[in-house]
Amino acid sequence: MLPDPFCEKMKHLLGPEYDAFLQALEQPRAVGLRRNPLKTGCRKENESFNKLLAAYRCIPVPWCPTGYYYDPETRPGLHPWHAAGAYYLQEPSAMAPAELLDPQPGERVLDLCAAPGGKTTQLAGKMQGRGILVCNEIHPKRAVILASNVERLGIANALVLNEHPARLAERFALWFDRVLVDAPCSGEGMFRKHDAAGEDWSPETVRMCARRQAEILDSAAEMLRPGGRLVYSTCTFSPEENEGSVAAFLERHPDFSVEKGSAPAFAPGRPEWANGNSALAGSFRLWPHRLRGEGHFAAVLHRQGEEAGAALPAQTGTQLPKPLSALLQELGLVLPAGIPLQFGERVFLAPVETPSLRGIKVLRPGLELAELRKDLAIPAHALALWAGEASSCHELQAEDPSCAAYLRGETIPTQARGWTLVRVDGFSLGWGKGSVGVLKNHYPKGLRVL
Repeated sequence: MLPDPFCEKMKHLLGPEYDAFLQALEQPRAVGLRRNPLKTGCRKENESFNKLLAAYRCIPVPWCPTGYYYDPETRPGLHPWHAAGAYYLQEPSAMAPAELLDPQPGERVLDLCAAPGGKTTQLAGKMQGRGILVCNEIHPKRAVILASNVERLGIANALVLNEHPARLAERFALWFDRVLVDAPCSGEGMFRKHDAAGEDWSPETVRMCARRQAEILDSAAEMLRPGGRLVYSTCTFSPEENEGSVAAFLERHPDFSVEKGSAPAFAPGRPEWANGNSALAGSFRLWPHRLRGEGHFAAVLHRQGEEAGAALPAQTGTQLPKPLSALLQELGLVLPAGIPLQFGERVFLAPVETPSLRGIKVLRPGLELAELRKDLAIPAHALALWAGEASSCHELQAEDPSCAAYLRGETIPTQARGWTLVRVDGFSLGWGKGSVGVLKNHYPKGLRVL
C-alpha cells in the first residue's frame, strides 16, 4: 500500500498521468545487467558474452551502451561469470547517472555515496584503468560491500574510503575533475522494488533527506575543480529532494549552473517538472510509466572557470617486498604503474596520483596484491580478478562440474604446478595451487557457493 500523503502529492505532480503511474507500479519491475568493459574487451570474450546475452534473453538499455534488460527467470546472478566479474546486476534506471557524468580515462573522479558499487563499477569501466577513482561510503558495512564489488570487477585504480563527506572535503578541496552524488533519499522510486521503502516513508523523511542532501552537495562542491562536472541523482520523486535540492544548491553556489544540453533524448518530458525555474531545465526524471525502469532524477552541474585540480601532498610508497617480486615473476604478471603500499601483512598497489591517505579511513587503497607470510607471498583474490591471464592457467567451462566444485572450495584435477590462475570461459575466477595432479583450492571461503 502506498502512503496516502505520497499519493496526494503524486496526483498533484503528475495530473492526468497519475493513473498510468499507478498502473506501472503494479507491473513487474525491470531488471538489468551491465557488461564489464574491463573484462569483456577482446573479440573472443565478446562472442562468448553475446551467446550469454542470448541465453538471458537480453535487450539493450537505451541509455547505457553496456546495459541490458534480462529475463528474471534466467537468474544470471547464479552464473559463474557473475562471480568472475564479467557483469554487474543493476537496475536499468540507475545506469543513467554514471553515463551523464561521463568520466574520461586519466581523470580524477569521485563517487561520494558509492555503496553498493553499481555506479562506481560503471565509472571504472568508462575510465579503462587510467586515472584515479575515489569511491566513498559513510556506513561501514555498506563500504565493505562496495569494496567487494570493486574487487570482483577487477578494478585496479580505485580507492575505497569510509568517511563523512565533510571530512573528505577538508582533504580534497578543488581536486576532482568529476563528482557523482547519488544521494541518500526517501526512496520513492524504489516502492515497487522494496515494500519496506513505502512502509518507512513519511513527509518528515522527505524533509530530513533534503537537509542531508544539501550538506552532501556542499561537500561535493568543495572538492570539484573549476570547470569540473558534478552529477546529482536520486531514486525519488519528491521535488523537495530533486529540483528543490538543486535550486537551493544553485542559490548557495552561484558559480555552478545546470548544463542545459546534458539531459539525453531518452529522458521523456524532461522540462515539465522544473517548477517554472528555467535554471533547472537541464535536470530530468525517469518515470516508471514512461520507460522500463524505476523512478530516478538527475541533474548535471557545471562549475564555472577552467583550472587544473589542486595539488595535494602525494602518498609515499614502499618497495615491493622480495617475496612479492618473486611471486609476480612466477605468475608472469606485469603490474600497472602505481604506488606500492603495505598495511600489516597485506600489500596493495595504489593509483599513481593517490594523495596522502594519512588520517582517512581506507578500506581498499588500490589493487590488493598479496599477503606476506614470513618469506612467502600469497597472491590476493583481487589480483586474480584483475590479472586475466598468468603463466599457469587452468581453464574451466561454466557448465563443467569442476567449475561448480571450484566455487564450492573443493580440489579439482589438474596438470598445472604451483600458483595457477583458474579461469571460466576465459574470465579469471581465482587462484589454485597445483601439486601432484591436484589443484588445491584458494577461492576465498566467504565467497564459496555451498
